[in-house]
Amino acid sequence: MSDTPPAGATDVFAGHRELLFSIVYNMLGSVADTEDVLQETWLSWTSRDVREIANPRAYLVRIAVNQALAQQSALRRRRETYVGSWLPEPLVTDADGADGVLRAESVSMALLVVLETLTPLERAVFILHEVFAYSHVEIAGMLGRTPAAVRQLGHRAREHVHARRPRRRVDVRVQQEVTERFVAAAFGGDLDALMELLAPEVTLWSDGGGKTSAAGPRPVHGRDKVARVLTASATSIVDSVEIEYREVNGDPSAVVWVENAPFAVMVVDLTPDGSQVRDIYAVSNPDKLSRVRREP
Repeated sequence: MSDTPPAGATDVFAGHRELLFSIVYNMLGSVADTEDVLQETWLSWTSRDVREIANPRAYLVRIAVNQALAQQSALRRRRETYVGSWLPEPLVTDADGADGVLRAESVSMALLVVLETLTPLERAVFILHEVFAYSHVEIAGMLGRTPAAVRQLGHRAREHVHARRPRRRVDVRVQQEVTERFVAAAFGGDLDALMELLAPEVTLWSDGGGKTSAAGPRPVHGRDKVARVLTASATSIVDSVEIEYREVNGDPSAVVWVENAPFAVMVVDLTPDGSQVRDIYAVSNPDKLSRVRREP
């Protein structure tokens, strides 16, 4: 077999690559694993004569989704031995959303964390139906299941997600304002302001992967504990810290730089009325920050 892709194959694949990336990333939460899946999808694609494929988009999505499902078992084994809390790898883009790698369909960090609690099939159905608007019949064809089975998977996934995530999304301007106030209070050592911003049941999720001094191996719960952990961590680096406000998985968030290197990505999730912070996601594992670059 020739190593040269069939005529037109490269252009067709490139035209669908962003869609494939978004679907697979939302299934896996890892950019590196998403790229691996896309490579396998490319190899499958180029092994066929594209002129024989009536619907290239449907074919590519089906191959990518099934490759991602196959990757899930290896990912879950890795996460069983992961040091501390595991959080999705953040997708960091320019604050104005103009970054060429912006994946508009990527769901929020908070929702990705909830999706981690679904089965791989439930997650695939939820993403394909709720995020990308594929019908249950289309998804059934991709997964080799009956439409009735897919509807049942989708129903279970929706019930699970909606029990943990409100349907209402906080206005982006409110998210930006509260994020900036939160960062100013945490890195400014203003405990009173921080306590006012944190909801009583707030949880701090910190992912250092055992490679950085994260908040601890388990999530920290409660306003008092979270405030103490945040101020203690922030004051240890305050002399050399710089903050950039960027979009992370579509939400206004903060990228913390220390000595011109990415130190952490911080995403806050607000209460439904937008008045307080109920979850904080801090990713400091350097492997998950290796693709973070300064804004031009």
